[in-house]
Amino acid sequence: MAINTDKNVYTVVFAAVMVIVVGSLLAFMASGLKSRIQENERFEKQQNILYAMGVNENQDEGSVSFVPTDKVEAEFSKYIKEQIVIEGDDIVKDNEAYLIDMKKQLALYKKGETPKLPLFIGEKDGKKSYIIPMYGKGLWDAIWGFISLDEQMNVQGVYFDHKGETPGLGANIKQRYFMDDFTGESILDGTRYAGISVAKGNNDPLNETKDDNEVDALAGATITGNGVSAMIKESVNLYKDYLQTISAK
Repeated sequence: MAINTDKNVYTVVFAAVMVIVVGSLLAFMASGLKSRIQENERFEKQQNILYAMGVNENQDEGSVSFVPTDKVEAEFSKYIKEQIVIEGDDIVKDNEAYLIDMKKQLALYKKGETPKLPLFIGEKDGKKSYIIPMYGKGLWDAIWGFISLDEQMNVQGVYFDHKGETPGLGANIKQRYFMDDFTGESILDGTRYAGISVAKGNNDPLNETKDDNEVDALAGATITGNGVSAMIKESVNLYKDYLQTISAK
């Protein structure tokens, strides 16, 4: 018996079958690739942490080149000497602290609950680094990154990324020229923890002044810049008690 393909019921049944078939295929592929996806996410976090503390393969002034994935685990073990988790007054070592989701921890903090805060202690050329993960909101969607501090609370490096900022504007937070401006800046204003502001009215466009808690803003990206400022300040505040034990030494 021939099937009447002109009837609406045929169209509905065909569409339903296709949705089931395609959905099943996608679910199967996602399940099969789950371990590979998790592995890539782990490598990416390690690359970002290392980049913030100055371990990368940058070749020129404009490049942003990470440690390759086939080397990153070895380099991470070499340079990251300790991973800790701060939970209220408790501090514990955790070799997988870098896998903690900061988005979830910030949500807990905003609900008045105690977050688990990962912190990474690295060492390069005999100098210690304290690397803090960050998470915030840009113009269109999430922004995140890492900031590396020395024992005097000066920035040794940063790494920023985003989910959906405007290309050529807010998306430039992950460009080398913007991230490099943070190096050498202090997060202290005297003895007060102030963070670093992305300032549109900054009078230091060459970023030669390192004690003003400011870097020059990105043209046409005021809201994204404000998001970066808020992200850094909020992150520093979460770790303030621990950082005071370092700067007081």
